[in-house]
Amino acid sequence: MTSTSRLHRKRSVGLFAGCIFLGLAGAAPLVAQDADRLQQQLEQVKQEYETTTQALQLRMAALEQQIQSQKEASEKAKEATVSAADLAAERAAKAVLGENSDQVGAKFQGDLPSEPTYDLLQEADEKIAKLKEQVGTFEFHGYLRSGYGLNSEGGQQVAFEAPGAAAKYRLGNEAETYGEFIFVNNWLNPDQSSNEAWMRTEIMIEANTTNSSNVASFPNGIGDDQFRLREAFVQAGNVFALQPHAEFWAGERYYRRQHIDIDDFYTLDLSGYGGGVENLNVGIGKLAVAFLNGARPDIVTQSGNLAKSNIDVRLYDLKGPAGLWGVWFDYATSKGGTASGTVIPTSDGYAFGLRHQQLEWHGGYHTFSIQYGTGAASNFSNPGNGVTIQNPTPYINNSAQLLISEQVVVQANDWFGIMPIFLYQRTKDGNPQDHWDQWASFGARPIVFFSKHLSLAFEAGFDHTESGIGQHDGWLRKFTVAPQIGAGRKFFSRPVLRAFITYANWSDGFRGLVGGVPYQNRTNGLTYGVQMENWW
Repeated sequence: MTSTSRLHRKRSVGLFAGCIFLGLAGAAPLVAQDADRLQQQLEQVKQEYETTTQALQLRMAALEQQIQSQKEASEKAKEATVSAADLAAERAAKAVLGENSDQVGAKFQGDLPSEPTYDLLQEADEKIAKLKEQVGTFEFHGYLRSGYGLNSEGGQQVAFEAPGAAAKYRLGNEAETYGEFIFVNNWLNPDQSSNEAWMRTEIMIEANTTNSSNVASFPNGIGDDQFRLREAFVQAGNVFALQPHAEFWAGERYYRRQHIDIDDFYTLDLSGYGGGVENLNVGIGKLAVAFLNGARPDIVTQSGNLAKSNIDVRLYDLKGPAGLWGVWFDYATSKGGTASGTVIPTSDGYAFGLRHQQLEWHGGYHTFSIQYGTGAASNFSNPGNGVTIQNPTPYINNSAQLLISEQVVVQANDWFGIMPIFLYQRTKDGNPQDHWDQWASFGARPIVFFSKHLSLAFEAGFDHTESGIGQHDGWLRKFTVAPQIGAGRKFFSRPVLRAFITYANWSDGFRGLVGGVPYQNRTNGLTYGVQMENWW
């Protein structure tokens, strides 16, 4: 091969390499420009993602703050009402916006074709408003106590109560679990505003157990749990413009009961079935009129189940010397007949009473009442419960009751409160050969508050009873010490947790009648345990 040919070949190779180099050099700027555009698009997408996420989080924070503000306002306005509205609103917000608020952007990013900021949150607001409207009509109230105790002999706790007494001093002296659970639904105008009528339904379930077993099922039903329907009524108000505060009702209910807390005694209780009107403005005060009834399905005459009817009239909130006054009148009648060959007389009777109240008195209140009843209306206090029909006797129209009671709560500061009570009761069964049964009781429960949640409660009570037919005559004294953890510094602050120790002694005339089997041959006894109590 000649040198000329080799030179020609080298020039050809060099020319080819140069063309390749120039081509690559010209394409490089084009590739770089495409990469820059892609980078810009990526940054723009990131910015849109961050903006959308931030907007959602800000709106959710505003919603949560609004819900919290409404919840706090509702709790201040209605401390004793348990409302599920805010909980439902929070769950609705989570259901619509995602289970965790800090993941909203991540949850919807890529799932929605456009920015969700307005439409999504508007839908959440609408659902929350609807749930609040629905749940706001419902209320849940109640009372509950439970615990467990032992007696000094090693068996289950027993209660110390004087024979012939209609109640006992409660602190450290309740050996059962008891509850009342109230369900209310407001059908119209839940806030009971003054410009329209309102209607509500109330139902109460009562439960009682003997603290024998968590699942009570024993031979012959001894110690089994008990459940009863104690209230089922409808109430309506603001129906007439001339009487906007008048409240109409019908059904079964606890009717305007008067209660002494520390011995759980009802000085007036005509709870039953019927209807009536309350809070009628009569100028000098308020008026309530009710038709209340009960029956004895175990006593059947030619007229059907033996029944009793009451016309109950109360005039109350009368402004007078040293507070508010009230008067009460009841007329009761029961048609007799023949049941299983026994003649049951038709009976009637009347009862009346006077009550004085000071509702703001040294940090508490003061209440005094005196009441008297005859015949079918003589059992106006518990355990008669007013509409209950007494065991029929030929002397029922001559039966009678006199009851005087006084109760005081004093709490002038946040470290000490006390509730003393007094009552005197005389009853007779109408038999001219029998004398009056008598019951006198006085006691007090002082509480020392060491802090907002720690306190020490004491209770001392004295009962004296005398049977009109000579069954018993004597006295009983009961003392309790109970350290407590409670919700506040008020006498009635609840819920409360207690440990207690209770000692009682009684006269020889009550031997074998107090404390059950563990103390049947003794005149004193001791129990100890724990208890909770709550109402809402």
